[in-house]
Amino acid sequence: MDLHLTDKIALVSGGSRGIGRATALRFAEEGCKVGICARGQEGLDQALEVLLGHGVEAFGLVVDVLQPGEIERFVNAAAEALGGVDILVNNVGGSVGSREFVNSSDTDWQQTFDLNLFHAVRATRAAAVHMQRRGGGSVVNISSISGWKPSNQNAQYGAAKAAEMFLAGALAWELAQHPVRVNTVCPGSVYFEGGAWDRFSKENPEQFEIFRTREFPAERLGTDFEVADVVVFLSSDRAQWVNGASIPVDGSQGRPNAF
Repeated sequence: MDLHLTDKIALVSGGSRGIGRATALRFAEEGCKVGICARGQEGLDQALEVLLGHGVEAFGLVVDVLQPGEIERFVNAAAEALGGVDILVNNVGGSVGSREFVNSSDTDWQQTFDLNLFHAVRATRAAAVHMQRRGGGSVVNISSISGWKPSNQNAQYGAAKAAEMFLAGALAWELAQHPVRVNTVCPGSVYFEGGAWDRFSKENPEQFEIFRTREFPAERLGTDFEVADVVVFLSSDRAQWVNGASIPVDGSQGRPNAF
């Protein structure tokens, strides 16, 4: 299927590893110009080298999304370098502080929301202006099934991910007139080399095997590229009637659920 993405300009935050890197590579394979940001120069340079190897224009910038103005600096610099913005993937995320609620602090919660929700708010606000100039665009937030399947730990992470889903639904209504679509992809546990589950499987092989066989009907975790494929499709005009959706990409992890 031709996704009609050739020469579109796609920005991916946290594009040097994991789901962000896989998504950036998939965009490059579709012929997009790609802009990525990351926390470290080395990882950024390695990812840019791979992107450029696909024969597309690529731009990268080291930013810390917890610092005010940094994600906007990336969006605006990428737009200037590549000629605008058609697609934005808000991929940066994670949890800060204690995984146990009673031991968590206000700072843990604030930084977790800054890392997930407010990074997406700021990036989308900056990118929407550029998208309007090009006649429209697409935004995809990378949330998590943790945003709608609570567990007994890490409340700040799940709450922030739930907020990302609500943000997409609200902005889908507000920005449709421009027209800018806003959707959310909700991965389950994703395995990639060097990632958290890769480390866990090596450090705790018996526990990992129990988790793998208990939680997944297919008895395996998802991959970063399986998530990326859904993100890229949602970003394309082939998904032009999908707006405000939250789509799980989790292999029915734990149990099937529907929004």
